[in-house]
Amino acid sequence: MEYFINCNSSTLAPYTTPLDELRAAHLYRRLGFSAPVQTIAAAVGQTAGPLVDSLVDQALAALPIPAPAWADWNNADYPADDDLARQMRRAHIEELTTAYGNALANNELLDRLSFFWSNHFVTQLETYDCPQFLFYYLNCLQRNALGNFKTFTSEIGLTSAMLYYLDGVRNRGNNPNENYARELYELFTLGEGNNYTEEDIIETSKALSGYTERGEEGCTQVTFDPSEFNTDNKTIFGQTGNWGYDDVIDILFNQRPDEIGWFICKKLYEFFVHPDSTNDDGGIAPQIIDGLAQTFINSGFEIAPVLRQLFKSQHFFDETAIGVIIKSPADLYFNLLKETGFTYDDGTILNMIDSCSLIGQQFFQPPEVEGWQRDRTWINTNFIIGRWLTVEMFLQRFYQENPEQFRDLGLSLSGNAGLTSNNPDEVARPIIDKFLPKGLLTDADYDRAFIAFRSDVDINYYEGGTTPSWTLLGWETGPSQVYLLLRHLSREPEFQLK
Repeated sequence: MEYFINCNSSTLAPYTTPLDELRAAHLYRRLGFSAPVQTIAAAVGQTAGPLVDSLVDQALAALPIPAPAWADWNNADYPADDDLARQMRRAHIEELTTAYGNALANNELLDRLSFFWSNHFVTQLETYDCPQFLFYYLNCLQRNALGNFKTFTSEIGLTSAMLYYLDGVRNRGNNPNENYARELYELFTLGEGNNYTEEDIIETSKALSGYTERGEEGCTQVTFDPSEFNTDNKTIFGQTGNWGYDDVIDILFNQRPDEIGWFICKKLYEFFVHPDSTNDDGGIAPQIIDGLAQTFINSGFEIAPVLRQLFKSQHFFDETAIGVIIKSPADLYFNLLKETGFTYDDGTILNMIDSCSLIGQQFFQPPEVEGWQRDRTWINTNFIIGRWLTVEMFLQRFYQENPEQFRDLGLSLSGNAGLTSNNPDEVARPIIDKFLPKGLLTDADYDRAFIAFRSDVDINYYEGGTTPSWTLLGWETGPSQVYLLLRHLSREPEFQLK
């Protein structure tokens, strides 16, 4: 697949032109996991400013997943039989996974961001294997996804999931463990080697010590044990004192605001706009990141103002920013779910999450502390075949369960032409353009898609070679024609992009 070079020369100035269908769909593909036909249609003609404000406000007001009944259990609350206890823990993780999958499908920007942050503040479920820890980790991601990044950084570091994953539970005052201190700077706030030293890491690890109290029962939330805290003076970024956890966060954000601003806004830019932010050929992306970083710092590290500025900008809506990011596995399936509007249940959600793991994105289990590397890493020989086959499997399931929803989808996209046009190509084209960010690349590609759309109709399309004749979506073959077209599109390179 061709890799797109970032040639976007637009600025952060507001995009004031009323949104066309291309840009409305672009906004929802990036801001969430896409949207149904009706949502895109309602956005067409609106201006980005009020629409983006509404979507950001909606995300800020959205509630996190409610606490399950077992949220505060520990191992003493599970059956004494080990096998039964394991089964119950697996059931609780499946319950939470289902709830989170539904949140991804329904919560637009909130859980687009919570999922982004899960690949920034990385943990791995296998290192702690406690449903309770996973719940409070996800809760922290959801509550802080659009909030204050300093508060977020402070809170995520004290979740039991993180304390187990990066060895905070083993960070004792007389024997400091440097793992979390290192990743706090290298991966979470500053970027590798960006204005911190090994001595800063060592001293910071001492200040972060003491969060080692795990209780007598497994899966008990970790708390602070003052007897395990290092009470020596520590020097961090030139500041000396008997620093503790909160002091580390204060010193970090007071002494390194520019580095934090650039590092976080660069990650947001690469996630929401274009995977290439380097622009070695003199592009404008570094200037865009500078502008976002300034907004971030001036707001006291609030995330929402950065997103408002970015999503309202000419740079975000520039045509060169559309269709240039390779869909993650989650994008692949959840976009399909949202864009078709097909009926689904919890089993569908779980199957989609399971399918993500088959093609490189196992939920709650990024491969390393650096997270999934995204974009081009999603596509290799095995993964692309897996992407084709699994999407076809879901389309087949949707068709078997209710073929009429394929007709409804076709009619909602083709409008009056779906029932009146005697040219099937006129009906197929809007369906094609709905599911591909910029349509197909060539006329020959469209011709092949048109043939796939017509392939289930046993009639002569052109009587006498010139006069079009067609059965229309209202006829018996309508659902299968839409199904065959979607199945064809799912193997097109453009289907892999957003």
